[in-house]
Amino acid sequence: MSKTDSYKHKKRAEKVAPFKKALSLAMRAISEDNELTVIYGVDRPSVSGQKARLPDPSFISKAEEITLIRGSADMLALTHVLHNETMHSKLAPLNPDAKAVFNMAEQARIAAVGAAQMKGMGRNLNADFAQKLQKRGVRKPDNAEEAPMDIALALLLREKIAGLTPPKKYAENLNLWREYFDDKAHDLLDNIAANKDDQYEFAKDLYNLLRAFDMGDELGDLDNPQDDGENDDAAQGDAEQGMDDAEQEAADGEEQSDEELKGETSEDSEQMMEEDSDKVGDIEETDGEESTEGENSDTDPMSDSFDPEKAPYSAFTTEYDEIIHAQDICDDAELAKLREHLDGQMQHLQGAVSRLANKLMRLLLAQQNRSWEFDLEEGLLDAAKLARVIADPLLPLSFKQEKDTDFKDTIVTLLIDNSGSMRGRPITIAAICGDVLARTLERCKVKVEILGFTTRAWKGGQSRENWMEAGKPKYPGRLNDLRHIIYKRADTPYRRSKNNLGLMMREGLLKENIDGEALAWAHNRLLGRPEHRRILMVISDGAPVDDSTLSANIGNYLEKHLRETIDYIENKSPVELVAIGIGHDVTRYYERAITINDAEELGGAITNQLADLFAQDIKRKK
Repeated sequence: MSKTDSYKHKKRAEKVAPFKKALSLAMRAISEDNELTVIYGVDRPSVSGQKARLPDPSFISKAEEITLIRGSADMLALTHVLHNETMHSKLAPLNPDAKAVFNMAEQARIAAVGAAQMKGMGRNLNADFAQKLQKRGVRKPDNAEEAPMDIALALLLREKIAGLTPPKKYAENLNLWREYFDDKAHDLLDNIAANKDDQYEFAKDLYNLLRAFDMGDELGDLDNPQDDGENDDAAQGDAEQGMDDAEQEAADGEEQSDEELKGETSEDSEQMMEEDSDKVGDIEETDGEESTEGENSDTDPMSDSFDPEKAPYSAFTTEYDEIIHAQDICDDAELAKLREHLDGQMQHLQGAVSRLANKLMRLLLAQQNRSWEFDLEEGLLDAAKLARVIADPLLPLSFKQEKDTDFKDTIVTLLIDNSGSMRGRPITIAAICGDVLARTLERCKVKVEILGFTTRAWKGGQSRENWMEAGKPKYPGRLNDLRHIIYKRADTPYRRSKNNLGLMMREGLLKENIDGEALAWAHNRLLGRPEHRRILMVISDGAPVDDSTLSANIGNYLEKHLRETIDYIENKSPVELVAIGIGHDVTRYYERAITINDAEELGGAITNQLADLFAQDIKRKK
């Protein structure tokens, strides 16, 4: 960040400081928690424990956006005091459609309670809700099929419980469903407000609604929903994301722009995708040598003796997968703004960043040190010994020769999990570390490639639509559209890729994670490199997750493929694989891995892992 930009950022921060202080005090009052800490940055609005995160008003230029921040703050504060995440997780239906309705209804309950108690809050909450609908891509529909049921029911519940009128832009979504709702559950809807202050009793009423709407299959655990005081990892992960599935699914609004982007993807990217798909297939064929007969009954889904555990990993379709460069996802102006946000997050870490960079650089330069051999009969004249020749002309001249270094040219690929659970501090720290790694290793003549992986949609995209149109055949394989992102190519200088790393700060980018295929993709890119030493470093925060795939296949389908891919790379490939888990134990997958509990430790973990690798190489040479 230049001195001018730093000065402007400082002046904006000083200008909005009183507003931020007032907003923090208001959140503590609404949440009835004086210990609630409010952190401002570029992260998605969320609340976890006694920490709440909000967008930094320093970057806001429009008055309407202030109302949106106030709405987000009010909603987070209400969620903190009114919502039990563990109970919600246990009660949530398994059916994806029913779960979407259940999540939106709970959000409507929270907003309704707040609006009923504090009338001035209604406008802020409506602005916040309208923003979520806009991000999700909701627009005026022509018929009920184009109006999502969960959105319509949420609008109706907000209207029934607290009298919050639907935003004019989205009112038609409710109007198309009103008659259906009244026919199916008129009395239930009239009485729904009775238990709005009790999450458990309200959930029971919701169950009755779901049954009335023929969505009563696979409901959650209504008999044992209470919080036992120890949230499990899944519940804690949901809490970190703010529980707001509607806000997660708001990212679906990007799907239309994604379709346009796919058409604009370069021919080079498309060719790479085809080549990488072939290479992924090579790994799977190598691992499944005993299952080469595709017509065996235990691998044929139509056979009565079909064994899904023995079936090879596959995708229902790869037609909608994409490998895309960061600069093709958004324009240069937006990338520059996102990079400015990232630089703002890096300011307080400059000291730590410098220490990490210097530590790694010292180790690499030490490995590359050259040495000299003296008193040789030929080579370069040793000027340091000319004095003795002058003193005694009969002495022979002394020569020296530089010894060849045994340092192998190296490339490091950083593969970053871009899933929704990485939202907030983890993805910010990952982006910062990628930036530091690229700058540092480039100065040491070590090439760096930075990649990311996610999906193009939540809970299945076009792949799932095709599967449903095909009659939902059993065990279809992967049912989501992959999105693999190239932030920095190995041969591209850091200065040209600098802004690309800011893309990780973009709202709606992070969705679901299919680690096995991403790992194979990054690995195969490394195999095509000319460097002698290839290192692949994975940063992730847990197991692979894709609801649409896991709901239609065996429960460990993605995890099984991940383990097979890791086993191949660790035991049969020249690529050196290391992994860093954020908040989750990844040592159960990777042989060489560490787990960190705080995202702040990520920079040190990356440096230490690379330092260990290079130190081991030095020992082998000795």
